[in-house]
Amino acid sequence: MLRRRQAARVRGAGGWYVIVASRYNRRYVEGMVGAARAQLEAAGAEVTVVRVPGAYEIVLGAELVARGGLGRRPAAIVCLGVILRGETMHAELIGRAVTDGLMQVGLRHGLPVIHEVLLLENEAQAQRRCLDRRYNRGLEAAQTALQMARLVKRLEGSKPAQ
Repeated sequence: MLRRRQAARVRGAGGWYVIVASRYNRRYVEGMVGAARAQLEAAGAEVTVVRVPGAYEIVLGAELVARGGLGRRPAAIVCLGVILRGETMHAELIGRAVTDGLMQVGLRHGLPVIHEVLLLENEAQAQRRCLDRRYNRGLEAAQTALQMARLVKRLEGSKPAQ
């Protein structure tokens, strides 16, 4: 069931957040980018958007950002893209590769990498999840990024001295 999303007063962990967004299916991705950016900025975050050609390239974009490719470590990386199913297994394969890759980036760097690369059946689903304010997954991704950045900051701050 598709749940309604609302802009929330999510306290930020402060800092800098990076959105890695696909140019492919631009109309839908831009809907998520706008919602994510607005939510992050409302929480007082600084936001940088990095564009990549397609969903598959989001993984390398996130990896390069996590390595410090923009000169510093972000509080979280929000990955946004839309994959529409076709007649072959291509979309499924891309979706799995992106999912596995983004999980690895997050684990390798101890950094929240928020996966909102949507694998959808059709444009009607994309329109609802990306352009409809009530169900926008960019908003949800930003809220998750803020919460996870706060959690990481808290847990890393409680590490025992080595």
